[in-house]
Amino acid sequence: MNDQKRDLQTQQEAPKSNEGARGKQSFSWKRLLSKKWVFPATYMAAAAIILTLMWVYQDAGRSAIKDELAVGLEAAETTVTETVTKPDALAVNAVIETMQRPYKETGELEVTLPFFDSKASNEVRQAAMVEYGDTFTPHMGMDFSKPDNQTFEVLAAMGGKVTAVEKNPVVGNLIEITHSNGLITVYQSLAEMNVAKDAEVKKGDVIAKAGRNELEKDQGVHLHFEVRQGEDGTSINPDSFFAEH
Repeated sequence: MNDQKRDLQTQQEAPKSNEGARGKQSFSWKRLLSKKWVFPATYMAAAAIILTLMWVYQDAGRSAIKDELAVGLEAAETTVTETVTKPDALAVNAVIETMQRPYKETGELEVTLPFFDSKASNEVRQAAMVEYGDTFTPHMGMDFSKPDNQTFEVLAAMGGKVTAVEKNPVVGNLIEITHSNGLITVYQSLAEMNVAKDAEVKKGDVIAKAGRNELEKDQGVHLHFEVRQGEDGTSINPDSFFAEH
């Protein structure tokens, strides 16, 4: 009987021991959380984890960008290399147009007044002076005419755009054509003009007929032809542009 009482007492006391253990564990956590350094340490640990994840994400993004840049640079280098090493990749239809004489009758016309060349001899320079009134001025073009003083067709020396069509009381009717290479050709002393301003002409198109003007009236029926360089209008010897040279 006494043994049964002891066993019953032992069984009743056992739960009390378990509750005591749990109470001790709960008390230990409370004591730990009550420490002042626990919350700052926990916050720092969480922040460190977040920063680490952000660095990993940024590194992955930078790697992807570097890969894309590398691919782009490789493609650009390939294009440049192919352009340099493969001449066929360049435009093959680009043809530099030469200048022809501004008339058809090559064997029938003659130069009646040459271009004034400042580097030529005194005799050649004197032959290239134009007298108008009491003034002598350098002749900045070439005059062409027929021996029989007859008119002839005037041709566009190169293809381009007609940028001026005028009637001038001194130099006569004139046409100006601007070309893609920056040159400007001027045709003066015209009897007829067959083109309008802003028209596009091709090399060899008939643009006018030769006539007379007041400035060079002693030349009779002739064509005054000039070649100028770009916007500054510097005159160049036309003879240096003709294909036979």
